[in-house]
Amino acid sequence: MFNLSTILEHQARNYATKEAIVFADKRISYAHLNAAANQIANGLKSLGIGHGDKVALTCANLPYFPIIYFGILKAGATVVPLSVLLKRYEVNYHLQDSEAKAYFCFVGTPDIPMGQEGHAGFEMTDTCEHFFMITPQPTDPSPIEGTQTMGMLMSGQSPIFESYPTEPNDTAVIIYTSGTTGRPKGAELTHANLMFNAILSADLFKLTPQSRQLLVLPLFHIFGQTVQMLAGIYRGVSTSLVPRFDAAAIFTIFQNEKITHFAGVPTMYWGLLNYPDAHKFDLELIKNTLEICGSGGAALPVQVLHDFEAKFNVPILEGYGMSEGSPVVTFNQPDKPRKAGSVGTPVWGVEVCIMDENRNQLGSNEKGEICYRGHNVMKGYYKRPEATAESVIDGWLHSGDIGYRDEDGYYFIVDRTKDMIIRGGYNVYPREVEELIMQHPAVSMVAVIGVPHDQYGEEIKACVVLKPNAELSAEDLIAWSKDRIAMYKYPRIVEFLSSLPMSASGKILKRELRTN
Repeated sequence: MFNLSTILEHQARNYATKEAIVFADKRISYAHLNAAANQIANGLKSLGIGHGDKVALTCANLPYFPIIYFGILKAGATVVPLSVLLKRYEVNYHLQDSEAKAYFCFVGTPDIPMGQEGHAGFEMTDTCEHFFMITPQPTDPSPIEGTQTMGMLMSGQSPIFESYPTEPNDTAVIIYTSGTTGRPKGAELTHANLMFNAILSADLFKLTPQSRQLLVLPLFHIFGQTVQMLAGIYRGVSTSLVPRFDAAAIFTIFQNEKITHFAGVPTMYWGLLNYPDAHKFDLELIKNTLEICGSGGAALPVQVLHDFEAKFNVPILEGYGMSEGSPVVTFNQPDKPRKAGSVGTPVWGVEVCIMDENRNQLGSNEKGEICYRGHNVMKGYYKRPEATAESVIDGWLHSGDIGYRDEDGYYFIVDRTKDMIIRGGYNVYPREVEELIMQHPAVSMVAVIGVPHDQYGEEIKACVVLKPNAELSAEDLIAWSKDRIAMYKYPRIVEFLSSLPMSASGKILKRELRTN
């Protein structure tokens, strides 16, 4: 028996009445969370859904997500979390590709009508047999006539269930990659993959049963799902769920719930740092309560790291991971010296190296592709043996990320292979240029991309968001950059924007900047 759901069952015994999930005015105990998940599992079993079946889930950061997630695992089935931003044709693709037998979908909001789009995608998918609308209250009817609700599935089901005895290598979750190089692929993560990553994440963040964490990272994304939800439940933590990033809401919960742990992507730290009304909150209380913050998902600009730590007196520990790595690969571990700008050292049970294009391992300070192997490496891409064979070679997963290792064994991310700009035969890594421009006193945020150029193949463009009331011309920024970086690296084109396009998980969408 190696079912990931045992982490919830264990804490339901240990901390039955303790708050597991806090959301708005709802406070859900570990015993209640486990009982509700058991009702979901019993409901699925009554439909003949069990070991080997796939069940898709579209849900924002609401208590229903962990309830359904663990209910699916308890039944022995596989969870297929989907982005809340998918449109009907994308939902149809994911349901078909994953061979999902059932689909739970939150009703959504006027801005994000995920229920409407989700049901339309389900109707287009002949292979998916069951649809369940997740309503704000379990007793609420579905807004789409004739559709069942999650509440209807749970109604009358026993709060007791004996979890299916899955094996360590059974697939627990299929996480779809972003699909920036083609249609999204489903990374199969096993019960063992996720169990080990939950355990090491709890250790890295020094979580204890007394910890109180805020979870605003999307739960359908592997970062929030493993590093916070699973790690928190494994350690018996109380977790405050926030459906979307809003600086005022974050500060309110920091203050009222006395949050000790927070994890975010760089744009969230930038948003908190630049929130103009932060002074209206008890910042002294927040500074004295916060213990550890974590950052991942993308490279955290060093300037943002230093400014945030200075303002809130809390360390930000940066790590590196990806969906195919369950996700954590390296981390600035709390019991070791930290290096700003580094994503740290390999986590336990994981080996990391830098390889060249011929798969030769490189030495210190040599740039190449980051590769890793260990308990965190995915089982493979679902139904894509060729893609799996291209990514996992001799046990090493080739990340597609460019980085290097220093003399002390700390890893640094330079850029994504696909983001690298080749200008006149020279390789330019956008992150290096971004780190420089972020040091300009008028710049709040920047994304550097390559744009087509007749003479050089690609030219360097900086998309810049200025600080409030700041003034800066493109010519001045270009000249400033030219004085501080090699000739072939400084941007020749500057565009000022009011904001940068973001994904649901808070990453800057450079592909949208390239198409504008």
